[in-house]
Amino acid sequence: MDIDQLKRIIEGALLAAGQPLSVERIQQLFHIDERPARADIITVLEAITTDCADKGFELTEVASGYRFQIRQELSPWIARLWEEKPQKYSRALLETLALIAYQQPITRGEIEQVRGVAVSSSIMKTLLEREWVRVVGHREVPGRPAIYATTHKFLDYFNLASLDQLPTLAEIRELSDANLNLDLDNTQINNDPESEEADAASLDARESEHE
Repeated sequence: MDIDQLKRIIEGALLAAGQPLSVERIQQLFHIDERPARADIITVLEAITTDCADKGFELTEVASGYRFQIRQELSPWIARLWEEKPQKYSRALLETLALIAYQQPITRGEIEQVRGVAVSSSIMKTLLEREWVRVVGHREVPGRPAIYATTHKFLDYFNLASLDQLPTLAEIRELSDANLNLDLDNTQINNDPESEEADAASLDARESEHE
């Protein structure tokens, strides 16, 4: 197949998909007798990335594949297209998610031991429902507690291709010491540790409005 035609097909597929596409998924768009080689698809994806260099959007590789997205520096303007406010997550929820990301696989009890406080059931429910974490097994101890790990959806949401791209704990401590506010994809952090139940309720209410 002509490379230019292959490029147009891949660009169209990426725009239409509404989700990241892996190289393997792109190959499945073609009949077996015309299916392009993996190397050809990667070459085209690299060419598309170059073409986007001076545009307001970019081709990004995340855990689930490749996707077009608006450049982060344009988010203050693009965000005004939507009237709804960014979702708010409590500090307790983000601390729990961070512990799972950095210490996985980990149980709820182990999370509580590190944080020094109980983990609200609403926090675990929210993380599971958003498919940011999943149960990957059960610890062979009395009670057989569930073991949690992050998912590809977690990586996709935070614009990561792999866990290796997470900032190191030393880097996070430096940011904390400098009293910087981390902007997680325009997500606002609610510092009130008592707001966990309201946090989950607010998310459920917003999602219900869109159903």
